[in-house]
Amino acid sequence: MAALPCLLLAWAALGAHAQVAAPADDLTAVARALSRMQDTDTALSLSADGAALYAAEPVKLDGYAYCSQSVALADKGEFRASVQAASKALHVALETGNEDLLAKSYRDLAIVFNYAGQSERAEQFAQLALGRQASDPAQVRGPVYKVIGDLRMRQRRPAEAVAAYEQAVAASSPRYLPLARASLVNALLLAGDTARAQAELDALAEPETPALRFQLDRTRARLLLAQGRPADALALYRTLADTPVPGDEGNYRMWALTGIAESQSALGDAQAAGRAYEQAIAAFDDVRAHFRSDEFKMGLFSDFQDVFDHAVALRADAGDAEGAFDISERSRARALLDAVAGHARGAGGIAAPPMPVAQLRGQLKPDERLVAYHALPDRLLAWVVSRDGARMTVLKLGRSDLERLVAAWRDAIINQHPGAVNAGASVARLLLEPLQLPAGQPLVFVPHGPLHYLPFQALRMDDEYLVQRNPLSVAPSASIALRLAGRGSAPPRMLAFGNPLVSPAVASPLPHAEQEVRTITALFPRPETYFLQDATRERFVAQAPKARLVHVASHARVDLADPMRSEILFADVDGRTHFLEARDVIGLDLHDVALVTLSACESGLGKVENGDEALGFTRAFLSSGVSTLVASLWPVPDRETEKLMQALYGRLREGVPAQQALQAGQQAVIADAATSHPFYWAAFSLVGDWRLTVEK
Repeated sequence: MAALPCLLLAWAALGAHAQVAAPADDLTAVARALSRMQDTDTALSLSADGAALYAAEPVKLDGYAYCSQSVALADKGEFRASVQAASKALHVALETGNEDLLAKSYRDLAIVFNYAGQSERAEQFAQLALGRQASDPAQVRGPVYKVIGDLRMRQRRPAEAVAAYEQAVAASSPRYLPLARASLVNALLLAGDTARAQAELDALAEPETPALRFQLDRTRARLLLAQGRPADALALYRTLADTPVPGDEGNYRMWALTGIAESQSALGDAQAAGRAYEQAIAAFDDVRAHFRSDEFKMGLFSDFQDVFDHAVALRADAGDAEGAFDISERSRARALLDAVAGHARGAGGIAAPPMPVAQLRGQLKPDERLVAYHALPDRLLAWVVSRDGARMTVLKLGRSDLERLVAAWRDAIINQHPGAVNAGASVARLLLEPLQLPAGQPLVFVPHGPLHYLPFQALRMDDEYLVQRNPLSVAPSASIALRLAGRGSAPPRMLAFGNPLVSPAVASPLPHAEQEVRTITALFPRPETYFLQDATRERFVAQAPKARLVHVASHARVDLADPMRSEILFADVDGRTHFLEARDVIGLDLHDVALVTLSACESGLGKVENGDEALGFTRAFLSSGVSTLVASLWPVPDRETEKLMQALYGRLREGVPAQQALQAGQQAVIADAATSHPFYWAAFSLVGDWRLTVEK
């Protein structure tokens, strides 16, 4: 593997992610946890205590009945309904002061969020459950310690997982004990202790239910693989794949097929392994189609990314560039693709298939190039897709090195380090030069993993910035890019908000933002503009769906722990701070809006979840129906942003496509030697419809 440039390694800073501690006050904790749940299909936002759901029940059930419903629904994969049932149990517990029911409600929420891959929420509710006193502790502590063990397994912390599962075994009821012991065996396998894993497995009694029997047999097959007996493991996995589990929607078969692929790989049969991985992916898509909630669709990807990575790697090893690309495309931003496709069809709740590369190629113009990446643990795959084909390049840069590279260079730019400019050339030599991209061609980058945080425009080739050499934009996936690129020209109907009047204790004034809005709106006929105390959240919510071009020059506050709670500040009302959260944007219908520009600090920053789902304002606005978004990756300087935006909108008003318009805006700032450093202009990225034009 190629070593990273020493200069970049010198800038790299490693820090531990802070764990979310469980708040002391139950009501506050529940309010925060439940208020963050946003079902994008029904727009049902669960109340803090489930009171609204409970009040709507035609027949009020006992709180324990809601717990039973929650567990049954979670086992069937009905995660949304499971959370709703648990929240009703929680409401009853809080209303009646029932400590035992409260503990079980927390337990059920921990279980369902764990099933759905929502690790932070599962951890929070698990800790809350352990803090309550149940009448029969085994009914709570066993399952909750298993949840904690599952979380540690996902985090690849086997010693802590073993410790948690040991507590689950010690605390479990006889009925739950087999599942806790099977989980302990899996953790011991991850820790490399096959001897103890075998002993624990031998001590297990045969479970009563088909689901538990499947889990135990799957654990046996894993042990066989760890013991170097792949043929025996393959036989057992094949039996599991052919044995349906009552009430299952295909989830169990999906994991059995994954085991078949792992066994075939261990036997050295790469072709058979590839076929099995792709069968597992097809089964995964079938399972995923049963869910309507974006949040839970994303959660399903948490434990499945390794499967996609293996399948992509096998296709790449076979030299199948287009096949590897198609699998990579199936692995990324699928929940967002569903939302974008739903707006395109005028319907929600659909499961949209990604476009195969042959279809994508046919929709590109002759001079356009789509540049997509897929970060594997040991290498980085890059494709250059044109109308003529898909060319794949293998870059010797593993995922962990890539993370350090991106973080180091981005930090150098933000800190205005003078060496960041030359470092841009070093990064380009690693990521771009091997791809042989001609100058002048429009480029659409599809990042993967850490590359979502990379300012491609600041890379340097041929002694100039990439944005001086090529017009460029980014997209969460190739399928999303092409779906957004066919929506046509936008009428020049402009809505803009500048320098909302916010308490100085909250944020400083933005006089250049006000001037920015006055300058750009002067280019448009009859613009609708709001400044200072008139730039309110209520006006944005009411007017944005009717606009075609929306510009917001304000402060933004990014919540990296929960990016969907990131905020755009609007004017104070009655002395109170008003803001629009990213999760609120999803509830708006903005399918007629062609362009949203967030001229605000870090408005494009978010968090990339498993499945390459980028959370934050980018996701929120594209999910709400917006075709094109301009947003920033770091805090942007007020004066230089005004100059950039003036040039961008000036070119848009002339009928220039959005990609070239942003290029002109960034070049205008580069042209001034005092502001040529990437810090002043490279924060802004164009996401979505790079071909967007504004009618003259």
